[in-house]
Amino acid sequence: MAVICSSSDPQQLRALLTVLDPATIRGVISFGVAGGLDPSLKSGDVVVATEVTAGDDRWLAGFALNEELIANVALVGRRRVIRGGLAGVEDVVVAQSGKAALRLETGAAAVDMESHIAAAYAAEAGLPFAALRVISDPASRALPALARSAIKPNGDIDLRKILRGVVRNPRTLRALVSTGIDFNRALRSLRGCRGFLLGGQGLVPADL
Repeated sequence: MAVICSSSDPQQLRALLTVLDPATIRGVISFGVAGGLDPSLKSGDVVVATEVTAGDDRWLAGFALNEELIANVALVGRRRVIRGGLAGVEDVVVAQSGKAALRLETGAAAVDMESHIAAAYAAEAGLPFAALRVISDPASRALPALARSAIKPNGDIDLRKILRGVVRNPRTLRALVSTGIDFNRALRSLRGCRGFLLGGQGLVPADL
């Protein structure tokens, strides 16, 4: 299994995909966190993609996930697992109003910055595609601008930049703490979904 980490940078992901030989790949899976668009979803809830949309483009998921594994993931982690659409964007959707508008436009359950790129790559190469995304920031939460600007190119957090920002504006601390709690909950949930990937036994052909 080849793992590609783009640090939520669409251009970096496109560049990384150009060096892969599609002939050596059996399928493409987009796996990570996402912003919530469905107001009923909480941080840690899991969205198994039925489709991915980006502008006028639409890609159907060619893989579904094993029902027994879905039930186990939901039971053991006390998390909700749903099937729904993903909206692909090039920039972070920060505000609640932006999430609400995207939900109204697309009907998607969640939004991320990588799945549409992975889906397009799979379609061009004639490969089956699947996506599993865990909600990090729910639809009801706005992402603090400082949280986004403090992410380094490799995906690490620039703690010095965070601390400087809090010193300049202490009111951002509460929002940052809430965002951090949601993100850690999403990561724990995501780790609990690894069984879908190990050996591929969690993936089955979708009934399209």
